[in-house]
This record gives sequence, C-alpha cells and structure tokens, in this order.
Amino acid sequence: MNRLLLELFTWWNGATMGTRFHTARNGEHVGEDEFGNVYYRTKGGAIDPVLGFERRWVIYNGVAEASTIPPGWHGWMHHRTDTPPSQEVYEPRPWQLPHRPNMTGTGAAYRPKGSILAAGPRAAASADYVPWQPE
Repeated sequence: MNRLLLELFTWWNGATMGTRFHTARNGEHVGEDEFGNVYYRTKGGAIDPVLGFERRWVIYNGVAEASTIPPGWHGWMHHRTDTPPSQEVYEPRPWQLPHRPNMTGTGAAYRPKGSILAAGPRAAASADYVPWQPE
C-alpha cells in the first residue's frame, strides 16, 4: 500500500503511475545500468514531431538522482551518441571517475576552508581583508 501511495503522489521515488503507463504504451526498453536504472526510448526510435528527435528517458531505481547516470548512458541520454551502451562494449575513459552520490546537504558535503561549517580557520589570502576600525 505504501509503494502504491508513493507512485501516485511523488515523482522523486521512482516512476509515477503516469510515467509507468506512458512507458508501457509508448516506450521501448533499451537497457539497464549497474545502479538498476532502466532506460527507454520511443518505440522503434520514432522521431517526435515537436522535438525533431527521439525521446529518451530513464526510470530511476529508487530516488530520482540524475548523478546516478553513468557516463556512457549520460552520453546516450543527451543524444551525444546514437548507440546505447547496452548495444556496444563501452569502456570509460581514464578521466571518467566512478559514480559518487551527490552529498550536498549532508554531513559529508564539501566544505572549503573558511566556510562557517568547516572546522579550523580560513586560510589567509594575498591582500586579505582588513576590517575597518574607528579612530
């Protein structure tokens, strides 16, 4: 029952009922990634008359977090390549790092020196700020 309510009323916890209906009616399964995200396109690669290219979408495994899309699938989703990684042997480039979740808003978020949330004093800079002192 809880899963049904989530699908009816939230878009960030996987796919909604409307998305599942649209996908079943108009979608063609293209593949899955190592995170369990499932990728679709319009049936037969049909060109959308409004957009001028085929529609491509993903149904996330769990919370809708765009940073969980691996580099190969990201390229396919953004029409950088026409061949999805499920139909070719994709090797990430050496500079493409493995996925790390977005930590913004958590205790593990990046906090540079000088941030009010970081520990320790701010590093001095050249021509550093000198506060005004009344005479």
